[in-house]
Amino acid sequence: MVKLLKDGEYKLVETKDHVKILMLDDAQLAWIAVNGTGEILVTSHNPHKVDYLLATGKYRLYEVKDEPKLVDQKHLELHVGRKKWQGYLLPTGLPTDKKKRARIIATKEIISAPKGSD
Repeated sequence: MVKLLKDGEYKLVETKDHVKILMLDDAQLAWIAVNGTGEILVTSHNPHKVDYLLATGKYRLYEVKDEPKLVDQKHLELHVGRKKWQGYLLPTGLPTDKKKRARIIATKEIISAPKGSD
């Protein structure tokens, strides 16, 4: 079963201090590399001064369960260009106000089918 949980617009920006911020609609998530852990997303409510726009486009958040060729967990996909999506696994989902940190793992698993206008 593949269930679309949410879709919308994203921006990936960077501050002058080289902090990457992933904006999913109104949510702001700091994207941080942690030694020995990999990359994590951290809930951020502070306004950030954007110095660089790295990427913008559509995103899709899926819940996957019992699909033979996909890992059972949440998948985040970012549209990165013409008919191209980058997939990420979210083992514990997106961060929330209660669970402020969540691991994000790049993957080659893609659910979003290419479409003529994507």
